This record gives sequence, structure tokens and C-alpha cells, in this order.
Amino acid sequence: MAGRKITVIGSINMDLVTSTNQIPKVGETVLGHSFHTIPGGKGANQAVAAARLGADVTMIGAVGDDSFGEILVDHLTTQGINTEHISKIKETSTGVATIVVSDGDNSIIVVSGANNDITPEVIEKHEDKILNSHILLLQLEIPLESVIRSAELAKKHGVLTILNPAPIQKLPKELLEMVDYLTPNEHEQALLFASLDETEQEIEKLKEKCVVTKGSKGVTIYKSGKEIKIPSIEVEVMDTTGAGDSFNGALAVALSDGAEVEDACRFANVIGAISVTKLGAQSGMPTKKEVEEFLQVHKME
Repeated sequence: MAGRKITVIGSINMDLVTSTNQIPKVGETVLGHSFHTIPGGKGANQAVAAARLGADVTMIGAVGDDSFGEILVDHLTTQGINTEHISKIKETSTGVATIVVSDGDNSIIVVSGANNDITPEVIEKHEDKILNSHILLLQLEIPLESVIRSAELAKKHGVLTILNPAPIQKLPKELLEMVDYLTPNEHEQALLFASLDETEQEIEKLKEKCVVTKGSKGVTIYKSGKEIKIPSIEVEVMDTTGAGDSFNGALAVALSDGAEVEDACRFANVIGAISVTKLGAQSGMPTKKEVEEFLQVHKME
């Protein structure tokens, strides 16, 4: 599954993760017991997931002119991703997510930083890269107007587009009509449909584009008005962080290789299952070799 080109347009963040026994109240200082900087951002995560499976992946995004930006671009390059189309924005910080973890709960502050500089004009500069792709993979951590422009260019050139609608927000009808696949989780699907002013017939048509991830309950797709449930794979779960991004990257790889959506979902389920057996988002994403070993052990094709 390595021959076809996947372009990811989206966010690149550094996650700043602090673990503590209690989350401080306003004006309070507490001691933490660990701190880690971890590459993140939904766009970067999904690019890494696809690249580790052997795909030819290009990342279009932006970082600031700071040390985090340099580290993140170097990291993506070492993952085999084409980083030539990542802009470095002067006098701007790289996107960060400050995460405080305590007793399994977390509080998160996201500062988009350079991700906000991925404007429609920036997207247009990369039209040649989009038209030479087989799959365009999008999320919602960059400005919505840039996501729309990306989808427009993909539609213009006949490039198959996958939109992972996260973080969920109200989406214009024009965007929903342009994309080929929507990959919400169960919660996101409910909010997305509740926000639409569509007729029942239009909603049913939209469902045909949906690949709904449901964690341990597997994946649901829709064909000819019928709901098709694809079961999950039972594994010992260590960390679910990045499981959705792993699934999306793998789905793009399988579809780019010509798989039917149901088979693509089964493959992506395997990747999602492997990812949750390890700690971390990108660090838990499997390579082709790890996938082959997993399939052998579980006697799967």
C-alpha cells in the first residue's frame, strides 16, 4: 500500500503534557510529577499514521519560527513525510496544546499559533501538490475557510477527499457536498447532524459519506439506506490517544490503494487496535512490519 500519493493539510502542534496528583484551582500552585513534550496536532498525527504504513505522504501546514517548529518539522521528516510544503511563519509561535493530566482526567488549552496562518491563499499556492495527489486528508484544526478551499481544489481536480470533522463545528452545506468521506466519531456525528438544516432525504444522502468510529463498538458505514456495522478488534487497551488519527491515516492509505470502503475500514480498524496497545499518539502508530506481525499473531488476512 505504498504507491499512491496522500496529501494531508492540517495542524502541527507540540503537546506539553504535565502529570500531577491534582489540577490546581485558581491562584493555587501544586507540584507535578512528570512533564513531556510530544509531537501532535491532528494533521501531523494523521500524516505520521499514513507514512508509517508506507504511503507517499506530503504535509501542508505551518509552524512558527521557534525551537518547537524546528523540532516538529525534523520529526516529520524522519517519519518519511515530505515537509517541503510546511511554512515557517516569522514572529509567530508554533501551535501548542498544554495538557494537565490528573487521575485519568485532563484539562487542555490549545493555542493555534501558526496553524491560523494556513489561509486560503496559502492553500492556493499548493494547488499543484493537491492535483497530483490520490487522496486529500483534512481536519478542522486550521481555519474553516482554508478547509473549504482545499476541498474545492480537490473537487476541481478529481482528488478523493476525506474530512475528519474534529474538533466538531457547524459545517456549511457546500463543504459537506464536496468531500467524498466524512469520518466523525459517534459524538461528532450526532452534533454534526443536529446542526444541519437539511431534509430527511438530504441527511440520508449525507450518511452515505459517513464512516462513523465508535471505539470498542467498531465502525458504522451506510450503503443504500442500510447501516453496516464493522466490529472492532479486541486488544488490551493501554492508551486511546490518537486512535482516531491512526484510523484516519490508515483509511486514507487503504482507499488510495483502491480498497472498497468496507475493506478499508477493516484495515483501519486493525491500525486503530494496534495503536491503543501503546502509550502516546504518534508513538503508538504502527509500521507496516508491526501490522504484518499483528495479522499473523491474530490469524487475520
